[in-house]
Amino acid sequence: MRTERKLTRLDRVFSRLDREPERPAHIDVPVMTRHRVVLFSSTLAFYGAIVWAVVITSWLVRLDWQIMFFRPYQQWQQIHAFLDYYVVLGQRGPTAVMVAAWLGWRSWRQHTLRPLLALGVSLLLLNITVGAAKLGMGRLGPHYATEIGANEMWLGGDIFPSGHTANAVVTWGILAYLASTPRARRWLSALSAVISLGVGLTTVYLGTHWLSDVVLGWAAGLLIMLGLPWFEPLIARAEAWVFSLRDGWRDRRTAPVPSTAPLPGAAPMPGTAPVPATASVPGTAPAPASTAVAAASLRKPGEESPGARDTTIAARTTHPPIVPLHLAPGPHLTRSERASVTPLGARRPPHADRVAHNASSARPLAGG
Repeated sequence: MRTERKLTRLDRVFSRLDREPERPAHIDVPVMTRHRVVLFSSTLAFYGAIVWAVVITSWLVRLDWQIMFFRPYQQWQQIHAFLDYYVVLGQRGPTAVMVAAWLGWRSWRQHTLRPLLALGVSLLLLNITVGAAKLGMGRLGPHYATEIGANEMWLGGDIFPSGHTANAVVTWGILAYLASTPRARRWLSALSAVISLGVGLTTVYLGTHWLSDVVLGWAAGLLIMLGLPWFEPLIARAEAWVFSLRDGWRDRRTAPVPSTAPLPGAAPMPGTAPVPATASVPGTAPAPASTAVAAASLRKPGEESPGARDTTIAARTTHPPIVPLHLAPGPHLTRSERASVTPLGARRPPHADRVAHNASSARPLAGG
């Protein structure tokens, strides 16, 4: 008795993917709604408040120093090895490669470049905004602090805001931003929030960032994700431009080769046979046979026809090809059998009449 194989969960997933070879029509592109604008404005105000609290050395800076003196990496040493690997989820290189691989496969399946372009735009905005803030404020980290209780601003550092935290918010948040269903968007939003929160607290545990750096990194990453719909028209134009380049290149490859046949009456191209003079021109009828007979009867006796005269002239002016003597066909002779040829003929007689150089001439004997 033959039984059918029971489909596993992985088989059902791949069968569902096989039914979606085209771009799904139900994917909605986010737009800047009023609710999103309010969230963006509130996050921007929160960003400015954190910066101001650090600049004036408020209670937030004192909290930073208290956590630094607490030294969490010494209090919970048993989780130090795990957190050393967990913080990699906030590094830009490894996370960008992993997310780009997934979004590239999704772009290929859905025949669209929007996932990859959205990731590229978000990472570009992250590098510009967070990098400019780091270099502009120049805050030193806990391990390089110079004065207890100071905000350590404008001393040549590059940790404010936290790049690991902002990168975790953007890299994992882009998956929720590009989700195709509301349910997947909610789950991925929660997952990205947990990952970014864990990465930020891990940097505080390791002592590489102040707590205010992490809070400002969360705000910086959230600003990018909330403002990304403003760049959707640019993403759409970039996608259309890339597809137009691809279509033009494909059309040039599949374009038919133009015909090289010469036009009537045009000179023949080099390497092609000339058109005979007696060929009929399109649109004209050939001369009937009765006309040729009448023309032959009107010629005088002994007079050649024009066609015969042209043939005779062409035969007279045509010379046979000159072939060099050493290329002439025939058996190959040895040097002793060949005779030197000059314009006046051979310089030596044939073998039968040739006289050797050492032969003595016959002289009459003198009688006594």
